[in-house]
Amino acid sequence: MITVAFAKGRTMEGVLPLWQRAALPVPTDLDESRALVFEEPSDTYGTVRFLLAKPADVPTYVSFGVADIGVVGKDVLYENPRDVYELLDLQAAACKLCVAGPPAEREKRPRRVATKYPRLADQYFRSQGESVELVGLSGSIELAAVIGLADRIFDLVQTGATLAANGLVVFDEVLDVSARLIANRSSYRLKKAAIDRITSGLKTALEGGWKA
Repeated sequence: MITVAFAKGRTMEGVLPLWQRAALPVPTDLDESRALVFEEPSDTYGTVRFLLAKPADVPTYVSFGVADIGVVGKDVLYENPRDVYELLDLQAAACKLCVAGPPAEREKRPRRVATKYPRLADQYFRSQGESVELVGLSGSIELAAVIGLADRIFDLVQTGATLAANGLVVFDEVLDVSARLIANRSSYRLKKAAIDRITSGLKTALEGGWKA
């Protein structure tokens, strides 16, 4: 059995088409069910078990061996480093980690920054020689700038539509982010052939080839 931890939401939606092009098993009711664990029989891999988890939890499941491999955004790996192998840039669910805020704040010194990424935000603003107060939030970060809780936000931006709809603009693009395939170190040794086969299939799909 191979157990795969998938980050729910934007990452999974971006990666699934690639996963399917690589002819890897996918549960048929993945989009319809509220279940968090799926098992899909496979002639190649035996049974593939899928765990649907919050993005921040995927590296934890993989590092502790609950999942053999995982699919998660690079932003999560930067923010919460874990002892895992990073096998492949899946070039999906691409976005940028940005500093943004109301246009009137652009030329002012930052004072308070709302973010889901306190570690990365602290590193960034220190590198800019700025001392800021970080406000940790887990919901819609844009709201903090709209209502005046913060004069900056430090968050992922995909299309910029949400920023524009709320009167915010990007001040700086900090990091390019995309989904990554990661593996548990012990699993990679014990199940190397299966994990390498999955990685190879995804590489072929990325290069425009297809094994269907």
